[in-house]
Amino acid sequence: MAETNYGLVGLAVMGANLTLNFAHHGIPMAVYNRTSSVTEKFLAGEAQGKPITGADNVRDFIGLMQRPRRIIILVKAGPAVDAVINELRPFLEEGDVIIDGGNSFFQDTIRRDREFQGTGLYFVGMGVSGGEEGARYGPSLMPGGPREAYDLLEPALSKVAAQVADGPCVTYIGPHGAGHYVKTVHNGIEYGDIQLIAETYNIMKHALGLSAPEMSEIFARWNEGRLNSFLVEIASTVLGFIDADTDKPLVDLILDEAEQKGTGRWTSQNAIELGVPIPTIDAAVWSRGISALKEERVHASSILQGPRLDGSANGSGRYDREHLINALESALYAAKVSSYAQGFALLRIASDTYGFELNLSELARIWKGGCIIRAELLNTIQQAFEQDPSDRPMNLLLAPHFAQEINNLQSDWRYVTGVARELGVPTPAMNASLDYYDSYRAERLPANLVQGLRDLFGAHTYRRVDKEGYFHTQWEARPEPELVEAVPTVPPAVTGEDDPVEQTTETSRT
Repeated sequence: MAETNYGLVGLAVMGANLTLNFAHHGIPMAVYNRTSSVTEKFLAGEAQGKPITGADNVRDFIGLMQRPRRIIILVKAGPAVDAVINELRPFLEEGDVIIDGGNSFFQDTIRRDREFQGTGLYFVGMGVSGGEEGARYGPSLMPGGPREAYDLLEPALSKVAAQVADGPCVTYIGPHGAGHYVKTVHNGIEYGDIQLIAETYNIMKHALGLSAPEMSEIFARWNEGRLNSFLVEIASTVLGFIDADTDKPLVDLILDEAEQKGTGRWTSQNAIELGVPIPTIDAAVWSRGISALKEERVHASSILQGPRLDGSANGSGRYDREHLINALESALYAAKVSSYAQGFALLRIASDTYGFELNLSELARIWKGGCIIRAELLNTIQQAFEQDPSDRPMNLLLAPHFAQEINNLQSDWRYVTGVARELGVPTPAMNASLDYYDSYRAERLPANLVQGLRDLFGAHTYRRVDKEGYFHTQWEARPEPELVEAVPTVPPAVTGEDDPVEQTTETSRT
C-alpha cells in the first residue's frame, strides 16, 4: 500500500462510503472496525483493488499510517466516540489528529477539545452532511477545532467535498465545538424543511384529492423554479415510486410514524437556552413526536371530530385546483425562507455566545452542494451575508430580495393556511413559519400585557415606553393584614432535653 496519513474507524454505511471517496481522489486509506469481519468483508468487496488496507487491531491500524496521522471516527455519537478515542490515544504521537465525523452533541465536542489541549494531539469535530451518496461522491463538510489542525486536513477535505461553482463545500467553521454545532442547526433546518414539504403534500391530498403520482409531477415542476432543492427533488421521487408487489404508490403504504435521531431536538433545546425563537423547527420536532402516537391517534380519530364540508371531511371539488397549487408553491417557498431565517438567526446568536466566529456567508456557500438542505435559495442567502457588515441584515427576512418576495407572496401563504384550517389539516410548521413572520414584523406585540400580569402576580417589574427604568405597580387595593396576638405555647417535655424552647404560633392569617 502507498504511504498515507489518513485512517478511518467505523465501516458502517457512512464510513465505508467516505473511505471510498478518499480513495477515489487518490488518498490511500487505512481502515479499522471493532468487528473484524466487517473490515474483511469491506476489503474483499468494494475496497478491492483500491488503495485501502485494514487491520484487525488498533496497534496495527496506527502502524499503517505515517505521521502526522489524521484519523476519522465515524461511529454512533455518545459513549462510543469516547471509547474509540480511548482506544486510539495510547498509540498516538505529537501532531496526530482525531476527527469525529459523526453527529456528536456540540457540548461533548467542546469537552473533548478541552481534554486534548496541551497534549500535543489535535481533536476536530466535523459535521458531515449528504447521507450515503454524499459521503461517496462529495459531502458538505463542517470541521471545527484548532485552526492548525484544519490546515493539515484542508488539502484532502477540499478534494473529497462536494464541488460547486465557487469552490469545494468545506470551510473552517470555527474553534471548539463549532463544526458540530453548525451541523446540528443544519439538521434542525432540515427537520423544518422536510415537515413543510410533508404538510404541503397533505394539503394537496385532502383539499384536492390528488394521487401521489399527480403530486410527484407537481413537485418535479416546482423543482425547476424557485423551489429548486434536493428535498423537493426527492419528494417528487418518493411520491412517484410504485410498489412492485401491490402496484400502488409506495408512499401510501408507509406507516405514518416519523423517527428522529435527536439533532433536531438538540437544536430546539439549545434555541430555548439561548432565547432564540425557531418555531418552525420546534413544530417539526413535535410533529415527529405526535406521529409516533399512532395507536392513540387512531383511537382519537373515532372520537374527536373535525370540520365537515358539504357532508365530507375532504375538500375535493371545493377549491380551484390551479389556484391552490400555485398558492401552495408560493406558501412553501415563503415558509422555507422563514425557516432558514430562524436557523441563521440562531447561528448568529450562538456564534456570539460561544465564541465560534461563524461566517454565515461561508455556511450558506458550503451548503449549496452535497448536503441535504442544498437549495437554490442558498445563493441569495450567501449574497445577503456577503454584504459589508453595515449592510448585512440582522435577519434574512430583512434582506431586500427576500423581503420583497415574501411581501408579494404573503397573500398566497395566508390563503393556504386558511384552507388547511378550514379542512382541519394540521400544518404546524407552515403556521409557525407564518407566525414568525407576523411576529417579527409586528411593531407592537401583546407582551405588554404579559409583563403586566407578571408584575401583578410576582412583582417582576416592567419597563415603560414613556420613561426610563424599571417599575412595579400595586395593581390592586389590598386589605391591611389583621394583627393577631401571638399566643405562647409550651411544647410537651422531650425526654433527654433540659430546657424546653418557648414557641409562638400564628393562629390565624388574613
